[in-house]
Amino acid sequence: MPEIDDEKVAELAAALRIQAPAARVLLAREFTDPESARRFLRPNIDDLRDPYELADMRPAAERLKRAIDRKETVLLYGDYDVDGTCSVVILTKAIELAGGKARFHVPHRLREGYGMRTDVIDQAKADGITLVVSVDTGIRAGAVVKHARELGIDVIVTDHHLPEEELPPALAVLNPNRPDCPYPEKNLCGAGVAFKLVQALLGSLGWPRDRVRRLEESFLKIVALATVADVVPLQGENRIIVKHGLAGFRSLKNIGLRSLLQVAGFNDGDTPSAGQVAFRIAPRINAAGRMAHAEDVIHLFLTSDEVQAKQIAEKLHGLNAERQQTEAEIVQAVLEECERQPVTDDQAGLVFCGQNWHRGVLGIVASRLVERFCRPVLVLSEEDGVAQGSGRSIAPFHLLDALESMKGLFTRFGGHRMAAGVTLEGTNVAEFRERFNRYAFDHLTPEDFRPHVLVDAAIRFREVNDSSVNEIFALAPFGAGNPSPLFLVRDAEICSPPSVFKEKHVRLALRHEGRVLTVKAWNFAERLDELQQGARVDVVISIEDDAYSASRGYSPWAVQLKDVRPAGFSC
Repeated sequence: MPEIDDEKVAELAAALRIQAPAARVLLAREFTDPESARRFLRPNIDDLRDPYELADMRPAAERLKRAIDRKETVLLYGDYDVDGTCSVVILTKAIELAGGKARFHVPHRLREGYGMRTDVIDQAKADGITLVVSVDTGIRAGAVVKHARELGIDVIVTDHHLPEEELPPALAVLNPNRPDCPYPEKNLCGAGVAFKLVQALLGSLGWPRDRVRRLEESFLKIVALATVADVVPLQGENRIIVKHGLAGFRSLKNIGLRSLLQVAGFNDGDTPSAGQVAFRIAPRINAAGRMAHAEDVIHLFLTSDEVQAKQIAEKLHGLNAERQQTEAEIVQAVLEECERQPVTDDQAGLVFCGQNWHRGVLGIVASRLVERFCRPVLVLSEEDGVAQGSGRSIAPFHLLDALESMKGLFTRFGGHRMAAGVTLEGTNVAEFRERFNRYAFDHLTPEDFRPHVLVDAAIRFREVNDSSVNEIFALAPFGAGNPSPLFLVRDAEICSPPSVFKEKHVRLALRHEGRVLTVKAWNFAERLDELQQGARVDVVISIEDDAYSASRGYSPWAVQLKDVRPAGFSC
């Protein structure tokens, strides 16, 4: 927990006319002056940056505009996750609004794998395509882009993944992470980069500014979905996108998006939080690419047929349930393996491999195992002598750098700091496991393997009320780079016997400085012995939306217990 000066808390609280809890969080997150704090609390859509700050934007926008004017069909080459499919949707709509024509290709995860392929380019040539725009992919597809150029096809790459030393030889490469790009917002997702191209295109059409502004705001709804789903930091331009994009859900016109929200349990007019997007909406979108074909998502968001929209949304809902079951089975198989051969302190990086595991869920499985073991993890499936899979990392460990150090083992790999994918011969898995562990062992310390709870500030129960909670909620959207605030309550008393519900969750009452609050502790039943009535404890809590409580006439928030230790505990 950062040290926060009480005098600075009082000054910031007075300047912003807020109470101490929210002021402490702002200071903990380095918003130390009222002006920067105001910009954070009220992100302004007018602060979206000029798209022409991106390297190569001018030739990209001019070539796309020329294709539209000449009635060329533009091929959008996407990816199969939320980010990739949303990128295809926004560019398709923008091109059509501008009077152009677009078609798309999204690879089948299992049959084609990640990235661009020359056979797709060959088919595009046969179909008379003269312009390909990649979205959320392409930055490492130098050979494919070169092949397209040799066939007389122009390529505009829009991507956000880390490039290789040499950029692909495209007509334009839009990527804030290319070394020579001055664009200051390096954390845009793929749809964010595609949106910048849309901004430039709309601005080139000579339309009134108010019309362009309305269209930009409309596109932000889909861009916000992708931004949250891709787990990029919700700071700077991403915060503006998500704040305004999610606010637009109050009045949805897209019947596909409306149908998707309905199967996810939302009512018309509901405004989902970033957390609800991440855990209830994005998984249903991703399920298409994981379990079937991601093109269903694009058809869902582009259709004007209400019956078709409902059918696709129901299909995605079913695929997500199938995905959950498949994921649980693989996690269980890995944990059973770990019971036979426990993970030890000598294992700093983990590689698990099984025969014919469903490749569509391996990235999620890796995420679950990172949470369990607090180590970087790759999960592979071996089929016909070839191992393919996905990895996830922990904050101190750069996963792509680790893979770069042993790239001779792979036939294909790519990704970024926290997530990556690999393909290699099955005979190389044992060597990969050994080298990955050794690299991780050299770059991590035992302290990195301990889960940490990063607390923003201390809080007293008497400071928790509807007004202060609303000010805390104003710090949303919460997610990567701006997590939901965590507060430390020192020396609280457990003043009721804890009760277990649904076999794994706990409810208990805490008294602090004379005030009692009921708190819920998700998945805490296994720590019941730490929650005995009468015990004095330090607790970490969060304050969350509680629609159920609000529907019953109570305060629309609830306190959740995140961690506990004996009061006065010293490290």
